[in-house]
Amino acid sequence: MTDRLERWERLQQRQLAATPYVLLAVSVALCLVAGDRPWPMLAVAAAAGGWLWLVPRGPAYVAGLVALIGLLCTQGTWFAAFFGFVGHLHSWWYLRGHWRLLGVGATAAISVTAYSGGPPEATVPGILTFLFFTATIVGGVAMFSFFGEITLERNAERTRMVHQLQATMRENAGLHAQLLVQAREAGVLDERQRMAAEIHDTLGQGLTGIITQLQAARRGKDWQRHVDIAIRLARDSLAEARRSVHAVGPGHLATAPLDQALRAVVTEWGDRNETTAEFTVTGTVRPMHPEIEQTLLRTAQEALANAARHAGASRVGLTLSYMEDVATLDVRDDGIGFDPARAGDGGGFGLTAMRRRVDRLAGTLEIESAPGAGTAISASVPAVTRG
Repeated sequence: MTDRLERWERLQQRQLAATPYVLLAVSVALCLVAGDRPWPMLAVAAAAGGWLWLVPRGPAYVAGLVALIGLLCTQGTWFAAFFGFVGHLHSWWYLRGHWRLLGVGATAAISVTAYSGGPPEATVPGILTFLFFTATIVGGVAMFSFFGEITLERNAERTRMVHQLQATMRENAGLHAQLLVQAREAGVLDERQRMAAEIHDTLGQGLTGIITQLQAARRGKDWQRHVDIAIRLARDSLAEARRSVHAVGPGHLATAPLDQALRAVVTEWGDRNETTAEFTVTGTVRPMHPEIEQTLLRTAQEALANAARHAGASRVGLTLSYMEDVATLDVRDDGIGFDPARAGDGGGFGLTAMRRRVDRLAGTLEIESAPGAGTAISASVPAVTRG
């Protein structure tokens, strides 16, 4: 649509540029048909054509054009009827202020004089008639030229808006391409972080548990039990790793709701580490969004893994609380504890991954611990129900 309008505007400009020559040719042809003094008329018409073609547009050009129109009107009335129109247009286009009216008035006076067959009679009616027709032509030209200027200004404004819109669209296209690149890079980074967290939560914790069980088997008499637990851990870790690669939720959540899955995780962890582990549920149990349930389950697994690996705890308690707008998981142990300030914000990779998971859901993770005073971890996420 824009290209078509631009083509029409260029065609209109070419037509306006050719109009003076067409009107001059029409006037010459009609004068020749009427038999009006051809040779002087042709000479002046040729001079007018050269003036249109060669002289730069401006006040001097308009003055010469009006003079040539007056001279041509002495050669034939047809020049007042056709070529005189050019004087009106060019006076309005190439003059400014009151000079416009002066140029249009001079052309109108020449045209009225040519139509009248000579200057007006030196009488009041003759002079008033002459002035009336001249003023009428000037008023009509001024009115229609003013309307034309409004149209041209609107067209120019539309053209500027179109160009600005095109520039904005080009800029938006560049920004869109840049955003696509950034989104792709962010997606790659997010996927790397997800895989790192999943590997830590599955293979890392599984291998740590296997090593612990094999070390216990080497030291103790009940080695067969520890070996069986290590084999089961290896199988479970392999299955969880496969699920993580395919971005599938934890296996515990595939067959049971969150509260039952957490109870199974706590029970398995207590049996495996020969540590007292208690699980409590408060509030009304309801199915949550899968990502929320996965986050709470992974948080519990990481907290339990830290309790077994670092805390040396003899008692661990987990509480899952369903509230109106949030779901909270609290994990407490009576282990050796640590100083969160010295460990830094988030501690090791496990706590950092735990915090990232919770932050991704616009939740909060609080860690309270002190040397010799145990550790308490509280994860709170929005209670977005499933479906």
